[in-house]
Parts: sequence; C-alpha cells; structure tokens
Amino acid sequence: MTPTPMTRELDVDDVEYIRHGTKPLLARLFRPRATGPFPLMVELHGGAWCRGDRLNDTVINEPLARSGVVVAALDFRMPPEAPYPASLADINYAVRWLKTRATEFGSRPDLVGVLGTSSGAHQAMLGAMRPRDPRYTALPLPASAAVVDARVRCVVMCWPVIDPLARYRYAKRLKEGGAPYPEVVDRVLPCHDQYWQTEEAMAEGNPVLALERGERVELPPVLYLQGTRDVAHPRPDLDRFVMHYRKAGGQVELELYEGATEGFITRSPTSPAAGQAIEKIIEFVHKQIR
Repeated sequence: MTPTPMTRELDVDDVEYIRHGTKPLLARLFRPRATGPFPLMVELHGGAWCRGDRLNDTVINEPLARSGVVVAALDFRMPPEAPYPASLADINYAVRWLKTRATEFGSRPDLVGVLGTSSGAHQAMLGAMRPRDPRYTALPLPASAAVVDARVRCVVMCWPVIDPLARYRYAKRLKEGGAPYPEVVDRVLPCHDQYWQTEEAMAEGNPVLALERGERVELPPVLYLQGTRDVAHPRPDLDRFVMHYRKAGGQVELELYEGATEGFITRSPTSPAAGQAIEKIIEFVHKQIR
C-alpha cells in the first residue's frame, strides 16, 4: 500500500452511541493521537444491508485515521431485527450524536462527513441527501444535547448499491437466465427482500430515483470509487447517478479502477488499486473538510 501523507499514532475504542432495548449499538472510533481538530468521517459497512459490522472496513478506516481523520465505524440495525428505514434512523442519530461529542473526540461539529462501502455507501448517500427526513430523524437526542442536524460536508462511496431497485431486477434477470451466473446473485437477492420487503420501498429509498423524481435534496460533494469489472454494482446505475447528481448541481469525483472487481479495497488490500483508492479517499477528505 502506498504510504499515507501523514502517519499518526491512533487510539482505537468502541463506544455505545445508542441502545435499543437491551441491545447497544457501537461505534469503533479511530482517533489520531494528536491535537486536532480533525475531520470526522462516519463509516458505514456493506453486506447487502443484512450482514457485516463495524470491523468490516478497518483496512480503509485505519489509514484514513492515520492521515489525520477521526473515523467512527458504525454498527446499526439490520434484518432480521429491523428492515428499512431503521438503519437510516440509527445512522442519522449517530451523525447527530457524534456532532454533539465532536470536540471530545478531537473534531468539530462542522467537520463531519460520511463514507461507506456497497450497501453502506448507498445508506451514506441516501442519508446525506435526506438529513431531515422525519423517518430518519425519528430517534431524538438526549434532552441535554446540543441542537444539531445530520448534514455532512462530503460523501465517499465505495462501489455503492446506488439504485437498489435496478440492482434487484438485474440480479433477478441473471438468476432467471439460469446457471452459470455470478455468485453474488444468490448472496444479495435474499437480503434485498429482507431489508426492503417491497420493490416500492426499493424505489423510494433510492438516490438515483430521488434525483430523477426531482426531490429537493442536499448535494454534498461526492467521491465515487468502483472497479471496471464489478458485476455486483451495475455500471449503468453509476452513470445515471453521476449524470443526475451533476445536473442537479452536485459535484462528483468519479474514480474507476481498471480490472478491479467488487470490494477491491477490502478483498485485495495489498493491490495497487486498493492503495491508489485509499490515497484518493484521504486526499478527497482533507480537501473537502478543512
């Protein structure tokens, strides 16, 4: 992996940010052992909305933190515990909660962005576009907390499921065509059903279709990374999002990695593409959040 511009010592801790009943939800905090304030990136793991946890993307989170960024990698509710929009409510709450604690964690409430991989990248973008959606803001902060919202300075998306409905129909077509088809099909189709439950929900919680519908949304700067051989995240969906986001007035930096497949950073962390992508993430975050 290419060396990061700065290499800082880190403190790594798990903190509880909310509790549902008796179940705590944790954030793994990666904090530079130095004087800030630093940018704070809220990180959302992938797993087709149904699998994974806050440890999934340490290969991204650790070098980002060593460059001088506080990273908070979240756990959030998933099926079978809860379908959409429960995870968006957890994420929105976490962004607000972290803003109220930002100074304590070495950042400031105005220095917060969001990063995600695959389904986590979808949720990062959707939540950033709709920071005030009443379904997503449904979990109130403690009465003593500062009044903050869930707006973010920037979004980093690594191979997002940017159009869940289009990806669902794409996977179903591949399966209906018969074997052999990519193994990702059997991995993601049940999770689409468990998380979304209906195609109507897939259309509603959909960054591409929200733009095509002309919704009034926030448009923070976006870094979009994907491999050219990624069969899990269809290229036409990427192209539609980039076109519509830019048309709406948003900024998108698109980085395509030739020959790279789904999850190339986390699956092949020592590859040249992974190193280049991590350096691009670091550069983008420090450029957007100062």
